[in-house]
Amino acid sequence: MSAEKKQLSEKQDSYLRLLDTIGQTYDAAQKRALGAVHNEQVRAYWKIGRHIIEYEQAGNIKSEYGSKLIDRISGDLKRRYGQGFSRSNIIYMRLFFLKYPIGETLSHQLTWSHYFEILKISNDIERSFYEKQCIYENWSVRELKRQKKSALFFRLAHSKNKKKILKLARNGQTVERPEDAVKDPYIFEFLGIPEDTKPLESDLERRIIDNLQQFLLELGKGFAFIARQQRITIANVHYRVDLVFYHRILKCFVLIDLKVNEIEHNDIGQMNMYLNYFKEEESAENDNEPIGIILVTDKDEILVKYATGGLSRKIFVSRYQTYLPDKKLLEEKIKSLMDGVKVGRRKGKR
Repeated sequence: MSAEKKQLSEKQDSYLRLLDTIGQTYDAAQKRALGAVHNEQVRAYWKIGRHIIEYEQAGNIKSEYGSKLIDRISGDLKRRYGQGFSRSNIIYMRLFFLKYPIGETLSHQLTWSHYFEILKISNDIERSFYEKQCIYENWSVRELKRQKKSALFFRLAHSKNKKKILKLARNGQTVERPEDAVKDPYIFEFLGIPEDTKPLESDLERRIIDNLQQFLLELGKGFAFIARQQRITIANVHYRVDLVFYHRILKCFVLIDLKVNEIEHNDIGQMNMYLNYFKEEESAENDNEPIGIILVTDKDEILVKYATGGLSRKIFVSRYQTYLPDKKLLEEKIKSLMDGVKVGRRKGKR
């Protein structure tokens, strides 16, 4: 390349870097501006809710008149400012202040659309969980709706005691140990498999890869996809791990094996072999030990207990469903657990 062409090429590269820098600056400014707009909207709607409550309290307005007041406010404000002040929006602004009376507790990471969805949850414990989880996992409104529909809170809470359920509500599902990264059951309704259909393992895997973003959201925060059908060779025999992930928070590999039937003891033995291999051959010096998750349609708890007993590796067996769970049934189980603990405490005091 001649000196002149080289100089032109360098100028072009320099100009392209300039464009990239300008674009990044502009995009960042737009993002900050949009965030500021969302924050101001959240604060404004909270204040509107406070104004309504204070007006009601000052006038000692009873519930039957409260509904008429909402109608009147909505009608007048819509004429002034447009559809942003629909009756339902006014109702939720009022509820917003009632549920969050201390404005400083509002998160600048959540938009009004997030809070609108969260406020639809009547149970304070469940609502607190989804608020914290939105912040922790940076959920979009669409993902928040999906997780509510799939009863994530109740799925995580059903195997916990009251103290752990309350902690879950206060902090969200934080990942500190391998156990925290595992759900039971997982819900794969986004794969589009009918409830009464049993897919082949290869079809299940293909659908997961085709819907990888949704699958990662269902797995939870921290999972990064590494490989599908990763081949490992032991004693000149080839084996394949269905799905391999790396968990950024736990700093370890996560191996996932998919089964379309009940768990068998040899499935656990095979996973233990995979984990031993990954520890010796794939993990970096500062990595923690890999963990394995076997996903099955059903499991025998006793078989799992005996098959995993004494193993040094972290192996979890979880169920998956290709359809949404019965949210009411899960809700009743949690309510029964919470009520049962209260009763037990009262009896213990006598």
